[in-house]
Amino acid sequence: MSKLSNIWVFSDIASRLPEMIAAGVALGEKVSAFVIGSEADIATAYSYGATHVYYLGDKDSQKIIEDYSHTMAQVISAANDNTLVVLAPTKRGKALASKLGVQLQAGVVNDVAEVSIEDGVRVKHMAYGGLAIAEEKINSPVAIITLSSGAYEVQAADTARTGEAVNVAFVEPTSSIKCIERRAKQGESVNLGKAKRVVGVGSGIGSQENLQVAGELSALIGAELGCSRPIAETEKWMERERYIGVSGVMLKPEIYFALGISGQIQHMVGALGSQTIFAVNKDKNAPIFQYVDYGIVGDINKVMPALISALKG
Repeated sequence: MSKLSNIWVFSDIASRLPEMIAAGVALGEKVSAFVIGSEADIATAYSYGATHVYYLGDKDSQKIIEDYSHTMAQVISAANDNTLVVLAPTKRGKALASKLGVQLQAGVVNDVAEVSIEDGVRVKHMAYGGLAIAEEKINSPVAIITLSSGAYEVQAADTARTGEAVNVAFVEPTSSIKCIERRAKQGESVNLGKAKRVVGVGSGIGSQENLQVAGELSALIGAELGCSRPIAETEKWMERERYIGVSGVMLKPEIYFALGISGQIQHMVGALGSQTIFAVNKDKNAPIFQYVDYGIVGDINKVMPALISALKG
């Protein structure tokens, strides 16, 4: 596969930067990473394969990520070459992508699952709520994508790789949102995309009390707890970061255990990367049974306690 001479990468969440760099290594001869944070963050970028680091300074509580778009655009424009910008698929990452798209007159595609450099930048992403895969070619000299989690495998860090970062002066945006106050988000931080075992709960869980039972089951098998979209966005019983599906987390665990999940395609596209899928649903005709390796037709209010009892011995 052909490679571009340089790939620009950035993630507003530091833990996701290595995956953006992995994409850069696969797609470009050089990888230029924008970094906001400390010297340790610069060292991390180099250790995962960045060849150049452009340091945007310490984290500033008075700035939002989109405020850095003018700064990044100026640096990218100065390079004056056909290039690809790879960003994390977070809310802030997508907002940044849209602003960079305007400033660089670049084509933007979100939630990209696959990239190839053949006669330009070609990408694949889900369409129609996960019912189809769209393939597009970005024709602009600068192409911008947000990259879905799990698209590229992160290589082990090599601390022997080091370098000096280029300090970049902040370019004040012509207009910006003023940050008045920051409050810590309630709930735990979780990265389901990296979990080896995941228990997912759907509307069939019935109540918040049953979530505690599902949590006990997940703890017994060393799994993270995830959910379908209604649990996170309609009921708001779980954090948005735990939502599995086409516009949520894309799983690649060894085991996925679905409890009370019907199996609509919008959810299953986020779970089909699992090596082994188990499911419990009282409806024998539930779509999820078309995808599973092992299924139990039964009431989860009876099945979950029985499984917990068996696991405790």
